[in-house]
Amino acid sequence: MTGKIIKGIAGFYYVHGSDDIIYECRAKGIFRNKKIKPLPGDNVEISILSQDPPEGNIDQILPRISALIRPAVANIDQVLVIFAMADPEPNLNLLDRFLVLMERNRIPVTLAFNKSDLADLSARKRYEDIYGPAGYPVMFFSACEGSGIGDINDLLEGKTTALAGPSGVGKSTLTNLLMPEANMETGSISEKIRRGRHTTRHSELFCLRKNTYLMDTPGFSSVFVDEMEPEELKQYFPEFRPCEENCRFLGCVHMGERNCGVKEAVRAGQLSRSRYENYRLFYQEVKEKRRY
Repeated sequence: MTGKIIKGIAGFYYVHGSDDIIYECRAKGIFRNKKIKPLPGDNVEISILSQDPPEGNIDQILPRISALIRPAVANIDQVLVIFAMADPEPNLNLLDRFLVLMERNRIPVTLAFNKSDLADLSARKRYEDIYGPAGYPVMFFSACEGSGIGDINDLLEGKTTALAGPSGVGKSTLTNLLMPEANMETGSISEKIRRGRHTTRHSELFCLRKNTYLMDTPGFSSVFVDEMEPEELKQYFPEFRPCEENCRFLGCVHMGERNCGVKEAVRAGQLSRSRYENYRLFYQEVKEKRRY
């Protein structure tokens, strides 16, 4: 029988079978020997050991169309990155790190800012101005008031979507709004550090309706971008590309070079300064890592 892994906990994998039954499965030892780890979202072939209770073994992992390590998911069509407009304020350095990771894995991203009721129109425009030129769709919603949820539902239709973002920004609350039977645990913001307490401890896939899956993932507080060459990094800032034809030097990395089209666009206000400054930080970080 074929099925899809919806979550994995402590060596057990829960597979939504083609018969609409969820089977508790173990993975065969051959996967461990080959250092292949089954991931939520994997399409698999299983053998049934018992119907009551439903148990089985994972015999084969079918070819993946995509895979991520953090969050640990497979076969997703897109990522919906959730940040809050306020309480806590968006960490744009962290957001840009995550976008680099998604660009490198060629996974489409939509940005969704929760708690839109806590911010004015100027704050919305700021994020649209920063991320619109990079090609990222930007949405705003309020999980508390229920506004914007219909637009998110439309975005999810017919796709497998991973929710990602820091803890405490409303990912689990959004999952509960879209699928009340998910009954995800939600948590408050830590008063001491103004960061969310972790509430999702593992990636879990939910079937919202036919051919529409939503994966809630654990919140991230850091993302590293050092597993690449420094010269590669500029590829993952899509808004740089139209400006590079104005760079004087072939292979310009938009750092110390003169007559750089990207730096000129930043100075002219055509490109986001915060995005460019984060690019500079990441470039130096990757360069230092490669030295050692």
